[in-house]
Amino acid sequence: MRKILALTLALFLFTLFTASAQSKKIDTLRVALNKATEPDTLRMNILHELARNYFTSKPDSALLLAQEYYDIAVKLKRVKDQASALNNMANSYTTLGDYVKGFSFYFKAIKLYESINDVQGIVVECSNLGNAYTVKQEYSKALPYLREGLKKWLPYVKNHKITAHNQKEQTALLWLNISEVFLYTHQIDSAELYLQLSYKDSKKNNFDDLLGNIERDLGEIEVARGHKAAALQYLRHSIPYSVSNEDAEMLSVTYLSTANLYHKYKQQDSAEYYAQKALDAASAQRYLQDVYNAEKILYAYYEEDHNLPQAYKYLKLNIATKDSLFSQDKVKQLLSIDFDEKQRQRDIEAAQAQVRNNIRMYILIAGMVILVVLAFIFWRANKARTKAYNLLHKQKDEIDFQKAKVEHTLSELKSTQTQLIQSEKMASLGELTAGIAHEIQNPLNFVNNFAEVNKEMIDDMKAELKGGNVKEALAIADDIQQNEEKISHHGKRADFIVKGMLQHSRTSTGEKQSTNINTLADEFFRLSYHGLRAKDKSFNTELTTHFDKNLPKVNAVQQDMGRVLLNLFNNAFYAVNQKAKTAGNDYKPEVTISTSSANGQVIINVKDNGIGIPDAIKEKILQPFFTTKPTGEGTGLGLSLSYDILVKGHNGTLDIVSKEGEGSEFIVQLPVN
Repeated sequence: MRKILALTLALFLFTLFTASAQSKKIDTLRVALNKATEPDTLRMNILHELARNYFTSKPDSALLLAQEYYDIAVKLKRVKDQASALNNMANSYTTLGDYVKGFSFYFKAIKLYESINDVQGIVVECSNLGNAYTVKQEYSKALPYLREGLKKWLPYVKNHKITAHNQKEQTALLWLNISEVFLYTHQIDSAELYLQLSYKDSKKNNFDDLLGNIERDLGEIEVARGHKAAALQYLRHSIPYSVSNEDAEMLSVTYLSTANLYHKYKQQDSAEYYAQKALDAASAQRYLQDVYNAEKILYAYYEEDHNLPQAYKYLKLNIATKDSLFSQDKVKQLLSIDFDEKQRQRDIEAAQAQVRNNIRMYILIAGMVILVVLAFIFWRANKARTKAYNLLHKQKDEIDFQKAKVEHTLSELKSTQTQLIQSEKMASLGELTAGIAHEIQNPLNFVNNFAEVNKEMIDDMKAELKGGNVKEALAIADDIQQNEEKISHHGKRADFIVKGMLQHSRTSTGEKQSTNINTLADEFFRLSYHGLRAKDKSFNTELTTHFDKNLPKVNAVQQDMGRVLLNLFNNAFYAVNQKAKTAGNDYKPEVTISTSSANGQVIINVKDNGIGIPDAIKEKILQPFFTTKPTGEGTGLGLSLSYDILVKGHNGTLDIVSKEGEGSEFIVQLPVN
């Protein structure tokens, strides 16, 4: 208890001291502005500093200051200051949620900077554009601007030996903005990599206006990894920085992250409390985007609590805020008229191409009809010529024909059965494609990102060696070595996924190998889930694993065992997905896999809370070609083949426990030796 009180007191004193310093700086600038009455360079610089300090705490005031700053810059013909003033106005508008005007001024500013080849200004605009698109959740547009800014900035820093505080801060800001794109696109490893780079620079150079944001993002990373205590600690550290910088927007965002954390762990009262604080902080400065986000969360929370009056209240507020945020449609249409015109031309070209394709299709159909008619005519003529001969041998030919027909039908039936069995084996490869694409992206992203960072660190190491700083160079080399180990680890992971896919696609050789069932099950579990997610984006389920760390290996045909696991996982996901379509909002789909060992057997349990199996068909589900899925969605061979692989191929067993409407559990047992 004493530790908590001491920590609270320390945070309060830190907030009080830094907030006081920030206020004194702004007060000094206000006094200087009152004295500098002439519209000259001095007043222009003071206006710029005030606007820059006000845009997060008082965006309306910052907008007025930036407008006067711009007017003086135009009068003095200072192009760089005009661009800077436009950037200040853009920051204020985007903070207030007016993205149309915000992006308009950002693009005007970047054009001015490009006209005078001001690399620093271009980089600032790239960073701001990337951040603005991130706030609007348009991540595919954000990342190219941020990478372009980083591409221009790092060589510039190296060549010009940057020493100014605000110039060093630009590097940390770029790392931070890039990390947030990866964070919001759920690429947690990449997000942490860039965030730690930003954190290191910010701590070293005391970039207090970035540390609050960084602490909050580190908290979000810990939330994603399920580390509640660590996440809460980071979020609490973020709050004093936001208060001291008078950054009500970041304060609102941090409160909302705290609310989501408590909501995740079913602490509804705390979640609603912090969501309300987020709304209050955003409302105080009219940050419409953050107001909209907080109202939306409060509506959802109260709806979950069945507190309909409160839910209805925040729903109405949320709709009104949404109207305010997106009432600029006409302005957007005017600003994007050039894009619309280009799109219209593309549509015309596409329509013309479609007409040409239709003409070709009609010609092809006409040709086919003519060929069919000619074939029919030739067939009738040939039939007439052979009619007399056929009458003489009608009885014999009829017998031969029937005999051949029966033999042909039997042959086709056997062939069809063989093809269906092989198709069922290969169909699972198609099921895996989307899942493999998702799973392989993370290690490949990690390899690419660490390779890029290593390239930069090697340049730093060379510079330290040239300067004679061997100790620092060795420290950098150690970091590079650690990065290389991570590159190797994730490269091997990608190699494992690809090899697994290749093995799965090949016809089984029947050769048994020592197999780690935990690894095999974990890979196919996630690949199956992402395969289904690729076909149905609305599908979500809780994935739970309980793997016995001391599970012994078994001798198994890995391709065949992978097909068994994939069939079981696909059936489980299908069952919870079907139930989710008809169950209420209280239903939470969940699929669980666990492994254990007992009495010389490895046991695999695949359990779901889906639709279950009716008692009337339990005895039929292992029969070949029996399926409960709609026509075209299943062959009825999955469980039958799985049973044959387990029982006949591996001397194992497959047991099924199910209750209609409540779920199913498939229990696989395999002998260790």
